Amino acid sequence: MLVAGVGNIFLGDDAFGPEVVRALEQRPLPPGAHVRDFGIRGMDLAYALLGGCATAVLVDAAPRGQRPGTLSLVEAEPPDGTVVPEAHGMDPEKVLALATHLGDEPLPRVLVLACEPAVLPRPDEDIAPGLSEPVREAVARAVDALHTLIPVLLADPAAPPPPLGRPMESGPPHAAALPGPGAGGPEDR
Repeated sequence: MLVAGVGNIFLGDDAFGPEVVRALEQRPLPPGAHVRDFGIRGMDLAYALLGGCATAVLVDAAPRGQRPGTLSLVEAEPPDGTVVPEAHGMDPEKVLALATHLGDEPLPRVLVLACEPAVLPRPDEDIAPGLSEPVREAVARAVDALHTLIPVLLADPAAPPPPLGRPMESGPPHAAALPGPGAGGPEDR
């Protein structure tokens, strides 16, 4: 089981994944869950996905049209060949395409625990330090969600994810690991 924090710590709420990994240092997950902060190292994540784990949970900030700080759990669909792999970046969709391109074996099951960002930098900004308040508050909820989710997946990697409670939502699979708004709008649970 791989739990991967992804995101750029210098780009506002994009630092959500690395912050969740840092918070897990205080509340470690059960044995069998390997937690790593991949930051923006997409190539490293692609190779880790080929390392023999049955399931991977990517923790990332992803706009899905929800209130800032809303957590979503989305199962990624395997890449369909239309996405061009990219070795220098951390777009989850392109990382999965790269891993598929690099390996001969099928990818593990990939779930994305996504947080709706409030603050992402403008294109002309190089740095947007710190998490917004709603995303900072979501870090502890994400740790709680992982403590609910990971034991279930360690026991059965193919198990349906358990309900994670409010203000979270689960949705149908989306292309690669790039969570997007669901058809008809996501549903808060």
